[in-house]
Amino acid sequence: MFETTQSFKVVVNDEGQFSLWPADRVCPGGWREEGTRGPRETCLEHIKSAWRDMRPLSLRRTLGEEV
Repeated sequence: MFETTQSFKVVVNDEGQFSLWPADRVCPGGWREEGTRGPRETCLEHIKSAWRDMRPLSLRRTLGEEV
């Protein structure tokens, strides 16, 4: 499991999907830093509050929904 002292960052892709990534690693291809950094639980709480619609952005656009 992860060490409690490890720092993380929140990353997001072009589909509006969020993920947790170790702060000391380069973002994987197709992802960018969202701006939130800190302990694992802090980042997970931020993702929980920010990522309200799990559907990909392209699907929401296809359905004609506000994005």
